[in-house]
Amino acid sequence: MNKLANMRHWPERMSPNFGMSRSNMGMPAINPRQNVTPQAVPPIPIPQAPDATIHYSFNVPFSSDLAGPDTEDILHATADAVLRWTHSEDAPDDIPIYELPVHATNLAALRKLCKDLTSNAFPIQAHVISTTPKSVKGQVTTVCLSGHPKYVYDAREAILNETPLSLRCTKIDVDGYLVANLTEGVLKKSVTDYLDEVSLYCGVDIFLLGPQLTPLVDGLNGDVELRRDQRWRVAIYGDMLSSEHAKTRVLIHIDQLLGRIVDAVKYELSLHQIVCGRNRKNIKLIESATNTAIYFPPAFSQAYRYCPHNAQRRDPQEIFITGESPEAIAQAKFRLHEILTRMRIYVKDVQVPAPKIDSILLGRMDKVRKIVDANGTYIMFPGLASKQSTVRIQAMENLHLERSVRELMGLVGQFYTATWWISQPEPGRPLPNVDDIRAMLGDICANSDADVSFDKLTFTITGSDEAVKAALNVISQISFVAHSQYQIRVKIELANEHKEFVSGKKNGKINKIMGQSNVQIMFDNFGEYNFNIDVLASSYESMKQGLSLVEQEMPASISFHVPDQYHKRIIGIGGQHIQRIMKKHSVFVKFSNAMDRGGMGREDDDSTVDNVICRTPARNAQNLELVKSEILEMVDRADSEFTSQIVNVDRLYHRQLLVRLPEIEDLEKQWNCKIVFPSTEQASDEVTVTGPQWQVPMCVDAFLGMVPDKHEVVMERAPALIKFLESPDFVHNFVPKLKSQYEVEVTVHENVEDRTEDGAPTVTILWTFTRNNAGGLRDAMEFLQGEFATAGVEPVLIKGAIPRPKSDTFEESLQYFDSKLLQHAPAPVSTDSPTKPSFGDEVARERSTIFDRLRKPGSMSSISSFLDRRKNSSHTATNSFFKGSSNVSKSSLISIESTRSFNADRNPWNDSGVNLPDDDNPWSTGRAFSSSSNGADNKLTVPQPGDVTPRHGPRQSADSGRPSTSHSTNSGYPGPLSGPFLR
Repeated sequence: MNKLANMRHWPERMSPNFGMSRSNMGMPAINPRQNVTPQAVPPIPIPQAPDATIHYSFNVPFSSDLAGPDTEDILHATADAVLRWTHSEDAPDDIPIYELPVHATNLAALRKLCKDLTSNAFPIQAHVISTTPKSVKGQVTTVCLSGHPKYVYDAREAILNETPLSLRCTKIDVDGYLVANLTEGVLKKSVTDYLDEVSLYCGVDIFLLGPQLTPLVDGLNGDVELRRDQRWRVAIYGDMLSSEHAKTRVLIHIDQLLGRIVDAVKYELSLHQIVCGRNRKNIKLIESATNTAIYFPPAFSQAYRYCPHNAQRRDPQEIFITGESPEAIAQAKFRLHEILTRMRIYVKDVQVPAPKIDSILLGRMDKVRKIVDANGTYIMFPGLASKQSTVRIQAMENLHLERSVRELMGLVGQFYTATWWISQPEPGRPLPNVDDIRAMLGDICANSDADVSFDKLTFTITGSDEAVKAALNVISQISFVAHSQYQIRVKIELANEHKEFVSGKKNGKINKIMGQSNVQIMFDNFGEYNFNIDVLASSYESMKQGLSLVEQEMPASISFHVPDQYHKRIIGIGGQHIQRIMKKHSVFVKFSNAMDRGGMGREDDDSTVDNVICRTPARNAQNLELVKSEILEMVDRADSEFTSQIVNVDRLYHRQLLVRLPEIEDLEKQWNCKIVFPSTEQASDEVTVTGPQWQVPMCVDAFLGMVPDKHEVVMERAPALIKFLESPDFVHNFVPKLKSQYEVEVTVHENVEDRTEDGAPTVTILWTFTRNNAGGLRDAMEFLQGEFATAGVEPVLIKGAIPRPKSDTFEESLQYFDSKLLQHAPAPVSTDSPTKPSFGDEVARERSTIFDRLRKPGSMSSISSFLDRRKNSSHTATNSFFKGSSNVSKSSLISIESTRSFNADRNPWNDSGVNLPDDDNPWSTGRAFSSSSNGADNKLTVPQPGDVTPRHGPRQSADSGRPSTSHSTNSGYPGPLSGPFLR
C-alpha cells in the first residue's frame, strides 16, 4: 500500500531521468507515458539565425574604491602621480574616492573605447552605465553590448584586455639611508631618477612615503606596542601585472644599493612553479645555500594581455637573481639547472566552462595561487574572455597533479549558471525595446555582480552563487517578467564523490525537496571530476525554496590536523569512539594517515597537513566545531589544535635567517612547528609559524631569539655622567649584571653628529638585545635609572627615552578632587622608542632631525612635521594584534571547494555516511534565499502552531548553507527599479 501511495504522485515528484540523464542538449527527456504540463519542461532552444542579436551586460572591475596616499606622507612622486591620485586643494572633504582623477580617466577611456566599437564596422552597440548601488561600496561600471553573438563576445574580450582592471597598491619598505642622504637631509637623485624611470617603463605611479607607526609583538608575552617604523615606504599604484613588474625592479634596485650584483636566466614559464617546489621549498634551499635572492615572474601572466600605453611587459620567462658575488649567482644557476634535469612532468587537461574561467581570472586568483604554492604545480589558463574552456595542469608527481585538479574543480563549483525562459509573455503587454532591455540588464548587473545576457526572451546568468541568486531576485521584480509564463533552471556544479551525499539513500533527500518545493532536480553531465545539479521550477518562489533546500544538503566540511599516533585512540576498538561522536552530532569523520597521503617519508608529510576531515550537510554545519573539539580533547596538550601566528621580521634580515636554516629546522623539530618565510617577490616582513596552539608561542619566542634589535638613548654630556660611565663598578659589575639578569648588552659611545639644541656634545648608550627579550629593556633601563640616583647623577635626555606606562591605580580620577595633599603623576610623553616602559620624568623633548630639511614636491610641508605629528599621536594610536594562542577554534566552516584533497587518488566519499534524524516536516519554516530589500539578511519565519521546527536550521550568514563563496556582502536587490517594464 505504501508503494502504491508513493507511485500515485511519482510524476510530480521525480524527473523520469533522475540520476542517470546524460542528455546532450542539457534538458530533461520527456517520457510520453507521463502527463507533463508544458511549464514543467524547458522549451527546446531554437537554433540561432546568422543575424541573431543578443544583449550582453557585465561589470568592469575598476577598483574604484582604491584611494591614493596621504598627501602629508609624500616625499617624492613620479610624473603627474600626485595629480592622478589626490584631490585638488579646493575639493570638498566628503568627495567620494571614485571621483579621483585616475578613476575618472579610466572611466572616460572605457567610454571612448565603447564609442569606437559602436562606430566601427562591427554591427554592435556598446554602452557604459555608471551607478552607485547601496549594497556596493564605491561606483559600479557596467557595459551593455548588443549585436551578433560573435561580435559581442569579441568586443567583451577587447574591453577586458584593453582596460586596467583591479588596480592595486603595492608597498615596499626601505631603509631611509638607502634613498636619502641623512646628513644633508636630501633625497638621492639617483634613487628618484630610477623611480621615475621605472614608472615610465612599467606604466605605474610611484610614491616615496615617510615612516609610519607599526605594531610590534614582544616574544612570549605577546604584548603589543606601537612604534614609529624607521623604514620608509615605496608605494606602487597600477594594475596587477604592471605593479608586480615595477615592484620586482624596485626590489632589485634596493639589492643593488646594498652592494649586490644582478643577473638573469630564462626558463619556460610553465616550469617555474614546478622548479620552486611545494611551498617554494627548493628555492628557499637554494637561497640559503648560496645567499642569493631569486625573483620569479607572475605565474599567470599569460592569461592577461593588458599593458599600459607606452609601457613594457616583463618577459614571462626571465628569472632575476641577485647575489653578493658572481660565484654565488653561478652556483644558484647550477642548482636551478640541476632541478630541471631531474624533472619529470605530468600533464593533464581539464574542461572548465569559459564563463567560470573568466570569473576565476577576475576574482579568485588568490585562491588559485594557494593551490599552486601548496602543491608545486603549474596551472595554465586560457586568455581572459577568450571563450576557451581547456585548462592545463603540470606537476612533477601524479599525486600533486590530482590534488591540484580536484581543488581547482572544487573552486569551479563556487559559480552557478542560471537560465530564465519566458515561454509566453503577458497578453496585451508590449515587449521591451532595446533601451528598456539595456536598462534592465544594467540594473541586474549593478546590483548582483553577475554577467547577464538576454536573447529571444531568455535571460542567462553566470557568476558566483550569491551573485546569481541576487540576479534572479532582481529579475523576479521586473513587471514584464513576473506577469509572464516562464521557467527557471539553475545549474550547480559539484564533485562526483558527493552525489550520494546530496541525494541521500535511495534519493530520499532529493525526493523530499521536490515534494516540498514543487521543483524538478536532475543530476546531469557527469564528467571526470564534477557533475551538474539542475534545479528547475516554473515559479520564482518555488525556485527560491528548492534551491535553498538543495544548498542546505550540500556538504559543509572542516579539516584540521591530528598527529597520526592519536588516530587509533580516537577511532577506538572497532571504531566505537568515532562512531559514537558521529552519531551524536550527525557528522561523518574521515582520517588520513601518511600511507593514504602517498607513503611514509614523503616531503609533504609534515606537521601542517590536514589529515582529519569532518563533513555534514550544511543545515547541520554548526555541529562541525563540536565534533572538532571532542576529537581534540583526546589529543595531548602538546599536540593540540594547530594554529598560526605571524611574526614581523625585516624582510632583508630573512636572508641572514635562511643561512641559518639548519638551526631553524632544529627549532621546528623541537617545538613540532613549521616556520614559513614569504617568497622573495612578496617583499613581506611576515613570517608564519604554524603548529600546536601550546607550542607556537614557545617556537615564536625561540625564533625571535635569533633576531637582534637595538635601542639608543642619547644624553647630554656631563662630568658626573662621564665619571659614572667610566667607573670600574659600571664596567665590571653593572654591565655583566644587565647581561645576566635582563639579557641586554650595554655599550657607550659618542656620536659627533648628535648634539643638543644648544650644540653641546652628547653621550649615546646603545642597548642591544634579541627580539624575544625586548620586554626586559624596560627593567634594565629602570635599573640604570636607580643606579644614577644612587650615584647622584641627574642625566638630561635628548633622544630615546621611553614613556611612563599608564598606571593601574586610581590616580587619573583624582583630578576631580581639589586637595593639596594628593599628587598627580605627570602625563606620559610619547617618543620613538621601540618599547613601552618609562625612563624618567625628565623626558621633555626630541631634537630635530634631517627630516626638517627634506621637502616634498609641490611646496608641501616638511617631513619633520609629519614625523612630529606621528610622534605626538603615538600614545593615542591603538591596534589589535592577532596572537597565536588566541587562534583556537577560529577556523569556521571550510566548504568543499577550499578543502584540501589530501586523498586525491582515492574516492572515499561515495556515500554520505550521514543520515540526519528525519522530522515529519523538516522544511515547514521559511528558508533564507536572498537578502531583503534593505540589505538585511532574512531570518527563519516564526513557526505557526502545529508546525514542526527543524532540528538543524540554516545558517543566517549565507543563503547557501555553505561558507559564502562570493565577495559580495548582500544578495538582495536594494536599488530602485525604473523603466516602463520595471516596477
